[in-house]
Amino acid sequence: MTWQPELDELRLREAHAKMLGGADKIARQHAGGRLTVRERIDGLADAGTFHEIGAIAGKAEYDAAGNLTSLTPSNCVMGRAQIDGRPVMLLGDDFTVRGGSADATIREKPIMAERMAYEFRLPLIRIIEGSGGGGSVKTIETTGRANLPGGVGGGALYHYTGANLSMVPVVGLGLGSVAGLGAARLAATHYSIMTKNTSAMFVAGPPVVKRLGEDLTKQELGGWEIQTKAGAVDHAVDSEEEAFACARRFLSYLPSSVYGTPPVTPCDDDPNRRDEKLFKAIPRDRRRVYQMRPIIDTIVDKGSFFEMGRMFGRSVITGFARFNGMPVALMASDPFFYGGSWTADACAKVIRFVDLAETFHMPVIYLQDCPGFMVGLEAEKAATIRLGVRAMAAVNQTTVPWCTMIIRNAFGVAGVVHQPAGRLSLRYAWLSARWGSLPLEGGIEAGYAADLAAADDRDAKLAEIEDRLNLLRSPFRTAETFWVEEIIDPRDTRRLLCDFAQLAQPLLTPTPSAVKMRP
Repeated sequence: MTWQPELDELRLREAHAKMLGGADKIARQHAGGRLTVRERIDGLADAGTFHEIGAIAGKAEYDAAGNLTSLTPSNCVMGRAQIDGRPVMLLGDDFTVRGGSADATIREKPIMAERMAYEFRLPLIRIIEGSGGGGSVKTIETTGRANLPGGVGGGALYHYTGANLSMVPVVGLGLGSVAGLGAARLAATHYSIMTKNTSAMFVAGPPVVKRLGEDLTKQELGGWEIQTKAGAVDHAVDSEEEAFACARRFLSYLPSSVYGTPPVTPCDDDPNRRDEKLFKAIPRDRRRVYQMRPIIDTIVDKGSFFEMGRMFGRSVITGFARFNGMPVALMASDPFFYGGSWTADACAKVIRFVDLAETFHMPVIYLQDCPGFMVGLEAEKAATIRLGVRAMAAVNQTTVPWCTMIIRNAFGVAGVVHQPAGRLSLRYAWLSARWGSLPLEGGIEAGYAADLAAADDRDAKLAEIEDRLNLLRSPFRTAETFWVEEIIDPRDTRRLLCDFAQLAQPLLTPTPSAVKMRP
């Protein structure tokens, strides 16, 4: 006598579960240019490493004799896997079963996945489509009641959705229409990705907002251009396979949890490499802009810069990079947008980025060219100064090692926020650097109004004052009093930053930060 009948039933139930919502629903998913949840997991995980949990949870039907006739699985597939040889937690919505809505959800499955990521300190990847297990108006009829959001014991999912941000790297992949709770789960990540042609994200979809008088398509309401420019989603790609590659690469820079440090990888790029392009990268004409990203690509380990949030807060560039194999969080000004001034959006971007660096023990490198906060009526309406001082507080609260290269401008209160106050950081200035309480442009008219008004030739007088003050604000004058520690040949930048990354390594402490990460 063996347990073969029970094993046969288990295999039958597993086979039903792998059929997802049925052949017709799978065909519809493919017709829309989207993979199924199981195909997505196969595309993300190392081959053969996915260990599914709760596969046979769902809604079963039986014949009169009590024999199983069918099983519709829960619309959540989850389990442990490996990515690049490292254990992770995968949690995916199955849109082929009731569009991922609450009607087909067994809430214990996503809660267990989130909790397992937290308790076992595993990076978490959420594959989100539909409402992500959220509500549907049909739920009232199918359950016979309305659910109080959260409810008794229902807050566990919301608890771990936030708590995991301070424990493990969390990645969100929005691979279809994502609404309600699904949108919240996509936003509550360290790195989020959408597919350009097949996904959209919104709190409520077009049928709901149409009642408010806004008749919009999914893309008009929450397409990738809307969400990446708003900063709700970090990146958009053309295909799901590209999204998987981005997720894997993002995780490669980070420890598995806050109880580890960023992994160092082998590097064959000479840390002492010098590039002549850097010596002429900054125009002598201060009114001319230049490209910052080629400078970044030149100084980091070749091909290692991984940018995040490119379409949001565009006067600041953020991403991960490696210097001699050592990961860092790299922030840089982009003078092509508002001259590098910090807008309200740029400040919000800085806050989130330095919180991410602090959470996962990543040294920060800042390539600064900031003429100050954005000014004008729109800047005041956006409360730029409030967000600016929040950015200052976020920088000051960091404990990770910090190094700044002043490339060109450092002016005003925003210019102050180039290093944490009250503790040691390394600071270098390029030969092109200049700084002050405010730029001379515009400031001369205010400070020397009487002189200019009395001059026979106002323009000549203005040029004379500007030339005189430019001599006085030479970085060499500042260095005489040690207000700037080192002025360097730009071609030495990579060597010095590789040296900083090495100095930082022993200081990285694999313990949770006192500053808790928020979305």
